[in-house]
Amino acid sequence: MRIGLLTEGGYPYVSGEAGLWCDRLVRGLEQHEFGVYALSRSERQEAEGWVPLPPQVSRVRTASLWDVEDDGVVHGRRARRRFAECYGDLAAALCTTTPGDFSAYSAYSAYSETASEAASAGESALEADRFANALYGLAELARDAGGLPAALRSETAVRALERACRAPGAHRSAREARVPDLLAVAARLERALRPLSLDWYEDDGLGAVDLCHAASGGTAALPGLLARHFCDVPLLVTEYGVRLRTHYLTDPDAPPAIRSLLAAFHGRLAAETYRCASVITPGNTHARRWQERCGADRAKLRTVHPGMDATPFAEAGESPSAADPHTLVWVGRVEPAKDLVSLLHAFAEIRKAEPGARLRIVGVPTGPEGAAYLVHCKGLAAQLFPDEADGPHAVGRNPVSFEETGGPELPSRADAYGAGALVVLSSVVEGFPSGLVEAMFCGRATVSTDVGAVVEAIGGTGLVVPPRNPRALAEACVALLRDPERRERLGAAARARALELFTVEQNVAAFHGIYLEILSRTPVRRVVLDDSGEPLPFAVPAEAHMPGRWTDPTARVVARGGPGWATDAPVRATSPASATKGAAR
Repeated sequence: MRIGLLTEGGYPYVSGEAGLWCDRLVRGLEQHEFGVYALSRSERQEAEGWVPLPPQVSRVRTASLWDVEDDGVVHGRRARRRFAECYGDLAAALCTTTPGDFSAYSAYSAYSETASEAASAGESALEADRFANALYGLAELARDAGGLPAALRSETAVRALERACRAPGAHRSAREARVPDLLAVAARLERALRPLSLDWYEDDGLGAVDLCHAASGGTAALPGLLARHFCDVPLLVTEYGVRLRTHYLTDPDAPPAIRSLLAAFHGRLAAETYRCASVITPGNTHARRWQERCGADRAKLRTVHPGMDATPFAEAGESPSAADPHTLVWVGRVEPAKDLVSLLHAFAEIRKAEPGARLRIVGVPTGPEGAAYLVHCKGLAAQLFPDEADGPHAVGRNPVSFEETGGPELPSRADAYGAGALVVLSSVVEGFPSGLVEAMFCGRATVSTDVGAVVEAIGGTGLVVPPRNPRALAEACVALLRDPERRERLGAAARARALELFTVEQNVAAFHGIYLEILSRTPVRRVVLDDSGEPLPFAVPAEAHMPGRWTDPTARVVARGGPGWATDAPVRATSPASATKGAAR
């Protein structure tokens, strides 16, 4: 079958999110043909280029979310009025959204005990319909008349936002929006809505695929929504991190009005995406709870854990006894969310109970904030742990070391995990803990904070403590340092669990089954008639398409809303009798 893979800031670019698992998915499903439709986030990402693409990727189409593009079209009076109506409805739906209430469709269909609850659910569903109609109205305007990028940046858009914020029924945070806030929100919405203006939704683009697979929610899923709207192409949405949650965690210093309006947009877009998707595949239970809160139907949810390559960690996993029994290891990106400060204070308590313990912090900072945080952590470590020496003539050294992979001591992440008998995770915010799974592949016992999908990942193969609790973290680490047999049992169980649940093979097999499930219940968009003129069921299954260029590339396709290989008229099936006569001649 033909898959349209939709990405934002990731595959096929060298840097970005979700690039690795998309590459593994495409390479693992070599029996299918993939078209990649990628949205780039920065000029630097585009300059770094693409990863090598396998032969099953037949085409790549890209669009930019970072620079200003204009098609040069100036709207006439009728198009301006049409834009003002659609954008005004979109803004009104955002301004009347109560923060945290986006599950309109599920709320409306669920049982309500009181009349007021039913009325509230009905109003929420109406606002969700208003948002969806406005979204598709803007897409149809872009398809019919063009000029949408300039219109989204125009004064008309800002004034529509202002009227919606000042209208009766608007939420309090929306009513407090000032002109700079409205300009900022309009600019952010323009970037998020750029996929509405793309020319990807014709018979030579997403209209020709059998299935759209969005590698994330949010803007990446917009092309899938429009392919479904214009061409009836089914949509599969995979999320390892929910975009609404990411919005809440980023830019915490933004004015409340901006945060509220953008949260309403992400929430409404998520609800519409989940409503239209045939299947939704969260990467973990933590993401699944967020999706349900945003209105996802539980019947559509299939949890598919991330697939990770276990091969680089095989050697460390098969020789757990090679680790230093007194060394703790932390591996990851250095940033405030990892809470290394609590880890250092916990290690101070560990040193009181186990004076010979050592802590190796392996990782690089992310951005200027991460670099400043690393400097702070190094200073704190110097204060808490003065350099120690084995004797009066020996050179002292600190029991805490800050290192990076790639050097002679730690050539790879597998070597970093293998250097210690115990792996520690101290985060206060975490999605799916891929670093923890790598430690499990290495057969190492773990002590982690109870955040994100940590408990789901480790199951009962490690110790879990509350976040921001150095004492609890220290007690758990000391318990395992003093019990090598327990460490070995937990490490072996962790490796077995990781090999069963989190490998590339299980991930690829799961998505292959989901692809077939979606296609098996998707209406045929190419009609084949039998001798009596009735539609012939199962005449053109997805397997009827063979990857490659077997048809005349100049053939004209006029089937409305159908794929590029559809004919402009129904095809009549050949009866066995007529086929026999033709052969005899």
